[in-house]
This record gives sequence, structure tokens and C-alpha cells, in this order.
Amino acid sequence: MASKVVLAYSGGLDTSVILHWLKAQGHEVFAYVANVGQDEDFEAAAKLARQIGAADVRVVDLREALVRDFLFPAIQGNAVYESRYLLGTALARPLIAQHQMALAEEVGARAVSHGATGKGNDQVRFELAYYGLDPTIEVIAPWKMETFLSQFQGRTDLLAYARDHGIPTTASPSKPYSEDENLIHVSHEAGVLEDPAFEPPQSLYSMTRSPFEAPDRETRINLRYKDGVPIRVENLDDGRVETAPLALFIYLNDLGRENAIGRIDIVENRFVGIKSRGVYETPGATILHAAHRDIEGIAMDREVLRLRNMLSPKFAELIYNGFWFSPEMDFLRAAIHTSQDVVDGDVKIALYKGNVTILGRSSPSSLYDPALASMDIAGGYDQKDAEGFIRVHAVRLRAHHAIIKSRSGSGEMDAAE
Repeated sequence: MASKVVLAYSGGLDTSVILHWLKAQGHEVFAYVANVGQDEDFEAAAKLARQIGAADVRVVDLREALVRDFLFPAIQGNAVYESRYLLGTALARPLIAQHQMALAEEVGARAVSHGATGKGNDQVRFELAYYGLDPTIEVIAPWKMETFLSQFQGRTDLLAYARDHGIPTTASPSKPYSEDENLIHVSHEAGVLEDPAFEPPQSLYSMTRSPFEAPDRETRINLRYKDGVPIRVENLDDGRVETAPLALFIYLNDLGRENAIGRIDIVENRFVGIKSRGVYETPGATILHAAHRDIEGIAMDREVLRLRNMLSPKFAELIYNGFWFSPEMDFLRAAIHTSQDVVDGDVKIALYKGNVTILGRSSPSSLYDPALASMDIAGGYDQKDAEGFIRVHAVRLRAHHAIIKSRSGSGEMDAAE
């Protein structure tokens, strides 16, 4: 086995034990901590990794890259998995893996490791990203290794190992559910949520306020898009403006949080074939998604929109399943990027107690013609042309009806005989 390993390290119980375990197996372990916007003490995590025995620790701030290079392209492509999930966790994984691989190259490591379990989606996302970036890399996935599984059956064994080897941890033997957080969202899964009928308490939610506690007045904002990418947000109530990608998104998260935007509770299909219940909070991305779909309506050609919408479910599926670094993803992203060439303009929005309401839109690339749309003036449209249009489209309906009628008549004659 390789001597140098770069471990995706979070500072939690699992990766702390894995770091120590890899070192005990004879590896020189480099701990890599990715800041993707989670509420975490990164200095404390780095200090803990060194205390456990990491040869070096690298903390990398990936928040801007997450927004600019992963979230915004997903919004452009209307990437919504199974029509509901905005892919917060799935979008962060390839970014984390990408920089983990860069660190491995820098320190001369020919192996990388992660703490994802063998039942979930993250193991697939990490490892497909590793192999997509370097097919020769060695992946050490302890939760799929017999030597590790024979020693660790679950959380109790991890806690015992941490205690026996002096690994500091704040984890407890039981927890009502697990969480994964980044700048885009927070997910709540497992534990008590494994019962799909269990109603989550309000205390579960950490990224959004309850609609009952949200302001009793709407928050009005204006979002501006250029080529399908948000470039400006203005609060129409107080005049605050943000234009930089990271600052813009953080502000939308704040507004969404205050107005209880972006909560969903779903049962989804994992790539490995297991159904999983998840409760998600995705405030800022929910606002972006709603506004982007609206500006497309006025600025995007009908047939281009139709084709892009045919690609969107596959695009979301590829993200969810971990194929960000794949030839099919390159193809889809190129097509989606082209579709957004003239998706420019402003969308006025009201945020109120969990709702995102579109108030109006305008676009310099608008395909909306008031004269053509009006019911009061002709606007260059000859209504008599509609007669032939309807007759042409009715040809197949007439033919279908004739077949049905002939079969019905034949059946009645057979019954009479």
C-alpha cells in the first residue's frame, strides 16, 4: 500500500478514528479540511488532526468556488433531482475531491481516503471524482475494507477506539439524526428520521426560521441575471446591493433563512438502490432557482427551453450520482451553457413565510411582444391564419378518430352476428 495518503478530514468522530487507524497501518497521513461553508471551527479541526498524528494539515476555503463553479451552473441547468432536491451535498463533493486530488499531487501522495460509508451516495461521489481526475489513484475507503469492518461495527466501536487511543471527541453514543452542512444547504438524515412517518420537530431545523417565526411582512428583492448567472441582488426595502458571487449568495441565504424559504421533506432514491428519507434546508438556492426559471420564460426561445428542460433531469441525475467529471457531463454542460446565452434581465421577487413569489420581470433579450400578445390589437398577427394552423394539427386527430370509429362499428357488427 502507498505510504502517503491524503484524507478528507472533517474533525468528527469517523475521520478522526480513520486518521489514527491509517497511521497505525503505516501510512503518512495528510489531513485535508475543506471549508465549503459549514459551521465549523477549522482551527480546532486542524489542531485535532495534528494531535492525532497527521503529518500535515491543509484547510482550504472553497466557498467561492462552490458558488461560482458548481451551484451557478446547476441553477443554469435547472438541476433538481427527482423534481424536488436542489443537490446541496452532491454539488460540494466533486469540488472537495478536486482539491483533495490537487493536494495529493502537491505532496506526492498516490492514495486518497474518505470516511463515507458503504451504503450512502457520498462514497460514490468521492470515488468517481477521484477516478475521473486520475484513474491511477489508489482509494482507501475504510468502511468498505474487511480489516476495518472487522474492528468497527458502528459508532460504539468508534467511540471505544477513540477513548482507548486518547482521541478527543465530543460525540456521544446516540444522536437522534445526522447532519451534513455546507453553504448551499443542510441535510438531516438517519436516526429518528429513518421512520418516514416521523414528523420532524421545529428544533431540527438549523438553517431556516419557522414560518411561524418569520416576519409578518414580505421582503422584496430584485435579482439580475446575465447569461443565466446571477450578477446582482438588490433589497428593494433597504437598498442593500450585492454583486460578488459569494457575497450575493450569502445574502440570499440570509434573506431566505429569515423568511423560512427552502424547507423540504422527501424520500429519495439513492444511486446504490436504497430509498432514503431526507429533510433539507436550502434557502438561497431556492430563491435563485425560482427567479432563474422565471427569467428564462421571457428571454429563452421556446424550442431551446424545451430541449434544455429535456436535459435537466439527466443533468441532475449525473450530479446526484457523482459523474461531475465525466464525458457526458462535459457534453451536457456545454449544451446548457449555450442555452443561456441571452438569459439576461431582472426578476422582482417577494419572500414571505416560506414562499417565493414572482412579482414581475424584464429583459433586454425579451422575446415577449406586447402587440402580439394583446387581445385588443392585431399587432401584425392575422387571426385568419389560425384556421389553417388548426386544420393541419387536426389531421392526425381526424385519422385517429376514423380508426376508432371503424373498429367500434366492426365490433358492434360482430356482436350482432
